[in-house]
Amino acid sequence: MNRKAIAGLMLAAALAMAALPGCGAGKEEAVKVRIGEVTRSVFYAPQYVALAEGFFKEEGLDVELQTTAGGDKTMTALLSGGVDVALVGPETSIYVYQQGADDPVLSFAQVTQTDGTFLVSRSGKPLDWNDLKGAKFLGQRKGGMPQMAGEFALKKHGIDPHADLDLIQNIDFANITAAYASGTGDYVQLFEPQASMIEQEGKGKVVASFGVESGKLPYTAFMSKQSYIEKNADTVQKFTDALQKAQTWVKEHSAEDIADAVGTYFPNTDKAILVSSIDRYKQQGSYAENPIIDEQEWNNLLDVMTSAGELKERAEHGKLVDNSFAEKAGK
Repeated sequence: MNRKAIAGLMLAAALAMAALPGCGAGKEEAVKVRIGEVTRSVFYAPQYVALAEGFFKEEGLDVELQTTAGGDKTMTALLSGGVDVALVGPETSIYVYQQGADDPVLSFAQVTQTDGTFLVSRSGKPLDWNDLKGAKFLGQRKGGMPQMAGEFALKKHGIDPHADLDLIQNIDFANITAAYASGTGDYVQLFEPQASMIEQEGKGKVVASFGVESGKLPYTAFMSKQSYIEKNADTVQKFTDALQKAQTWVKEHSAEDIADAVGTYFPNTDKAILVSSIDRYKQQGSYAENPIIDEQEWNNLLDVMTSAGELKERAEHGKLVDNSFAEKAGK
């Protein structure tokens, strides 16, 4: 074989190698996206499914997840550039808007569509809402969505949270479960899996769901600064596409399957607790089936905030919600 033939074969081989997946300069690098989640909870199962099942990777995204405990801390991380996307209650974006932000925060993909907390009673007796009057109630942070939704539900049952309850609100979010387990309060408002863990320990019983009581609302959503969304529209679309895949996966799989998928994110939680927690959320329709934040749910959110005295003016749906990515993901 002459030199020209050998050179030709070598060139052909090099071109073939470059065409293979993972070879050559043509491969696109994954785009890094930093998420700050308000807390670690099975309430956000679709997010963990998107990570565990590789849906973000399929879209060419390298997602880094960090827990920034508390809505105020999560929003601070977003505004300061510590994270690109926040998973938090949209009420935080309304607070930023009310302060006259030049770069408003927009919700672009809904994850949960009900409140995620449950009323836990130390006595475990069947619930009579009037029994709460005069009781010590271990609540959530003032102005936060859990507290506002809880107050909204209590008012429906004729209870003034600030006049009828001995309301305790000076305990940090991360320490509420431990405080209740150690004996603080007759009632407490808890997310899962903490509510199921309290039941397992025999220190209380779930007697009502604030998610059922307060109705549909965009309780937790992915959001980012308007400037980030405008500069990274393709990334935001891929992110939302991955979430839609995860939401469909959650809808089509059992609580046990979901627990298996997300278990690595809850290494210290018994699988039976994970399954019961996820099942509670599935049964009451807490997991949104698509990322779209509809106007009726948004208006319910505004009603909840108004009832809590936390809304200076109604922030209209079109100003703080961008459904364009969610609508494309659905197609």
